[in-house]
Amino acid sequence: MMRLRLASYNLHKCRGTFGPYAPEQNLAVVAGLGADIVALQEVDFRMGLRPEALPRDMIEAATGLVPVDHRRTSDQSLGWHGQTILLRPDLAAMARSLPLALPGVEPRGAVMLHLPGLTVIAVHLGLMRSSRRAQLARLAAKAGRRGGDAVVLTGDFNEWRGERGLEALTDLDVIAPGRSWPALAPRLRYDRIAVTPWIKVLDCGVFDTPLARKASDHLPIWADLQISDPE
Repeated sequence: MMRLRLASYNLHKCRGTFGPYAPEQNLAVVAGLGADIVALQEVDFRMGLRPEALPRDMIEAATGLVPVDHRRTSDQSLGWHGQTILLRPDLAAMARSLPLALPGVEPRGAVMLHLPGLTVIAVHLGLMRSSRRAQLARLAAKAGRRGGDAVVLTGDFNEWRGERGLEALTDLDVIAPGRSWPALAPRLRYDRIAVTPWIKVLDCGVFDTPLARKASDHLPIWADLQISDPE
């Protein structure tokens, strides 16, 4: 049995809701989460070779976490299609990762992280519902091939409806911890966590602090998970 805190956070390229560019604010928010695993979205700028918006050389000192080693969009990027996963160093030492390309109108991808007995898939889904459905169908198929692993799928789903667009996740329990966008006056539950049934969600929520409200246009979400062996 394993217990851990997992979080997801769309950094908005470290530009805050209206600017200025201030990655130290985002890192302070990440540190405040107290999480063991953090899925991050929009860690790179969307231009040219997609250079990193979140400076990798600041991460461990500010948060105690390290980015998982995975293929990146370019040599200048921190993420794969703008995404990466931060981990406690002891977890990173046993982790394997795989970048996934996703279908859709826009270029999108996911990062799949493998730990013993646990697979975490970090996503930032497309802006069109038809693309999101196709992307979730591919990810659900990937999750289904993980055998006895516990699976967590988390990130910015870009989906505001609870009853539409998530049809491919019928084998997972989908949790929307609360309103996370826009950060200054949250109204929509874009950010979600989906888990296999043998993962127990002990607690979950939105990390809503004055700093989080100005550091990005999304508030982070978190969940405390208890992971048991499947029966």
